[in-house]
Amino acid sequence: MTTTTAAPGATKARSHGQYIRPSRLLKNADPARLHPAVLAQAEHRAASLQLRIADGITAFAGSMAFVYIHIALFTVWMLWLEKNPWPTLTLIVSLEAIFLSTFVMIGQNRQAAFQQAKADRDYNDQEQLLVENTELTKTIRDLSEQIRELTSQIHAHVVPPATEAQTPPTASA
Repeated sequence: MTTTTAAPGATKARSHGQYIRPSRLLKNADPARLHPAVLAQAEHRAASLQLRIADGITAFAGSMAFVYIHIALFTVWMLWLEKNPWPTLTLIVSLEAIFLSTFVMIGQNRQAAFQQAKADRDYNDQEQLLVENTELTKTIRDLSEQIRELTSQIHAHVVPPATEAQTPPTASA
């Protein structure tokens, strides 16, 4: 088991490998520091027994403990349990591969759903910021125009208009 972090600054959680299961993420991480899409996905997966089981199997099947256990089991099987282990062992390994590939697909679907939810959230946030920035830019433009107008009015009251006698002579060659 390795120690990984859920997000920058989040508390550390224990997991089988690099993947932190959603139920552990919700227990060990500060929700205020998680992306809203990460939090929503973790809550969704932690709420379903089927998804929690799939997450547990996926986390275990992606660990080195899984590899070591299989090495030990297959070695014992081939050397001591059966005289001709290949037909049965091939059948079992093939069935296991079918089930594990299903869990890989579940993991890929989970990752794709998470990425889509995060992208949707980020897009909406950016669109909202664009609207706010546009409004601020318009407000700044209006205020700048008002300042220019007020400056012109103040200048007209403070500085008298120039007459021909006050204008500096132009240099002519």
